[in-house]
Order: sequence, then structure tokens, then C-alpha cells
Amino acid sequence: MSDAAAESPANASLVKATRAFAREDRGKSWRLLWGTLAVHASTTAMALFAPWLAVQIIGCVLTGLVMVRMFIFYHDYQHGAVLRNSPLAKFIMTLIGLYTLNPPAVWKETHDYHHRNNAKLLGSAIGSYPTVTVGIWNKMKPGKRRLYAFTRHPLTMLGGYFTVFITGMCMASFIRDPKAHWMGPLAIALHVGIATLIGQTLGWDAALLGFVLPLAGGLPIGAYLFYVQHNYPDAQLKDRRNWDYYDAALHCSSMFEMSPIMHWFTGNIGYHHIHHLNHNIPFYRLPEAMEAIPALQNPGRTSWALKDIRAALRLKLWDPAQGKLVGWNGV
Repeated sequence: MSDAAAESPANASLVKATRAFAREDRGKSWRLLWGTLAVHASTTAMALFAPWLAVQIIGCVLTGLVMVRMFIFYHDYQHGAVLRNSPLAKFIMTLIGLYTLNPPAVWKETHDYHHRNNAKLLGSAIGSYPTVTVGIWNKMKPGKRRLYAFTRHPLTMLGGYFTVFITGMCMASFIRDPKAHWMGPLAIALHVGIATLIGQTLGWDAALLGFVLPLAGGLPIGAYLFYVQHNYPDAQLKDRRNWDYYDAALHCSSMFEMSPIMHWFTGNIGYHHIHHLNHNIPFYRLPEAMEAIPALQNPGRTSWALKDIRAALRLKLWDPAQGKLVGWNGV
């Protein structure tokens, strides 16, 4: 964060106001975690063992959604917001990281970088979706253009199980630094092993409904959430000279409006502007912070409405002249 931002009385006052919500209720964290794991076990059992296909499909969909909530526990644990210094939590979170194809070392490295560089025009692509200006795009070579377009394409997010997580989080990180990121291939091997074990014991339809499809459905939700948290019509990016941490949190991190049940499944990650302002706030206290602090109540917003999804997905480039994200046609 910039020195000017750190010394700003307004910023200091706002961060101070959020600190009251950065206190974990340890008992509540454990209760919520055990409850989430129990729900995940129940929906997985439904997908694996229900005697009717319709019920299995319902179990499959619910398992994918609950997996997103499990990941939020992992996400907050890696930030130190919940269950810090617990050996049992570390073991559970490592398993969740492998299950969601987010090996701990890879996630910690890339996500911490993302928080330090969110909304910077150059240098923020690590741990996030790359964004370039219209001018840079016009000068890019065809190969780099294709890679950039592929990374931000909706089908890349839809196939996130393979594109974002198996290829990006696991294999690309391992190829870059095998010693640090050896858990990437391990996570893939565990996925193959679990799917094979279920297939050979309960049948390949059970492996598909109880393991593969929940991941193939849940991980793209995560990929889209991460995209739309920083790629929405009101997002404001800055060059490095004019960037500061607080401005990036409040003006390039969205509030994702959704129903209470979807906030439950997504672990309140929709309150993303507050999370970026103070990542030590446990996910279950983010709504409290927003309700209590007026300065947090008017962020840029998005939702699951089709018009909002389309508005977010059409954004491709940053246009400094217009001061906004635009599509390929500059609008």
C-alpha cells in the first residue's frame, strides 16, 4: 500500500472501524466448519447412494455448491482470519485445498500477491485475470492476443475445472517451481485416484454424479466469482503511480448481491470490497461490518441476474480515456 494511503486520516479511520469485526469467534468458526463438512458429506451421500436419479442429481448440484462454501473456510484460513495456529485446522484445510485443486503453497503465493496488487493496471495478473489497456492491446502480437482473450473467455471459466484449476493452479505452478508446488500434481493424482476408486466400487455413474460433476460445476462458480469481484462495470483501475490499497478495495472490488441461501453457499464472499479492505475479518462477520459502517454501504454492485452477468463478461480492456472497462469494440 502507498505511504499516502497509509497516512490518510480517512483511510486510517475506516480501517480502524473494521478492526472490531476482525475478531474471530473460535467456537463459531469450528461449529460452522463442522456443520459445512456434515452438509457436504450428506449431499455427497445423496449423489452416490440415492435410489432415484433425480435425487442423485439434486445431491450432485448441492455438493458443488457446498464445495464453494468449504473453499471459503480454506480461503479465510489462509488469510489467518479463522482457526489460526490449529494443527487440526491445518490438516483439514490442506485436504480442502487438494480437493478444490488449490494447493496451499500455490494459493498462498498467488492470492497474497493479488491482495497487494489488486486493481493495478500492470502487474496484477498473478492470482487474478489479466487486464490490459486499449493501447497495449492494439500493440500486442497475435499470439499474446489469443492467450489474453482465452484467459478472459466465458468458456474458459465454464471449463474452470480443467482450465483454471488443473492447468493453471496445479500444473502451471508446478512447472514454474516444482520444489515449491509439488502438491499440484498430487492434487490431480488424488482426483484421478478417488474417481477411479468410486467408479470401480460403486459404478462410473456414481463417480460422475458424486465426484466429477460437483467439481466440474462448483469450480466454474468459483472462477466466475473471482472474475466478477474485480471485473464489473463500475470497477476503477489505476496505474502504479496513482494506486493505493484502500481505493482498490473500495472501488475495484464488488458487492455481489444475492439471496441469503446463495450468500450461505458462497460464504459471504460477495462482500468483497470489505474483504479487500480488511482480510482479517472472518467471512461470517462481513455482513455485520457492512451494516455498521456507512462508508462501506455504497460499493459497485453486481448480481446473478442475466443482465449483470452479461455486463461483466463483455468487459475485456481498460480504456484510460473513458476511465472504465470496455468490450473489444471500445464500448
